[in-house]
Amino acid sequence: MSESKLTSDLLRGHTDTMMLRLVSEADRYGYEIVKLLAERSGGDYELKEATMYSSVRRLEVDGDIEWYWGDESQGGRRKYFRMTEKGKATYDRNKRNWEYAKRVLDNLL
Repeated sequence: MSESKLTSDLLRGHTDTMMLRLVSEADRYGYEIVKLLAERSGGDYELKEATMYSSVRRLEVDGDIEWYWGDESQGGRRKYFRMTEKGKATYDRNKRNWEYAKRVLDNLL
């Protein structure tokens, strides 16, 4: 791994928030989420599918996202995820917590 690559340890705990961000913009399916995270990080962060689906299960159980089957006309039948009202509140809270932690770390480092 190159030095510029992010370790999964650094972002562990923020996977749910990253996923909530993506589904806040539009309904998404699993592979699309993985692909978008890699693209938006400029290839510096790759979310493993197993980690993504663990996060999806957590977010579903907590009531932050829900899923539905997409239209078959888009190729295969895909399972799409969308954010709930509770998910919007969770995302906002998690983002504020991240911004606070970032300020603290910026001061310390």
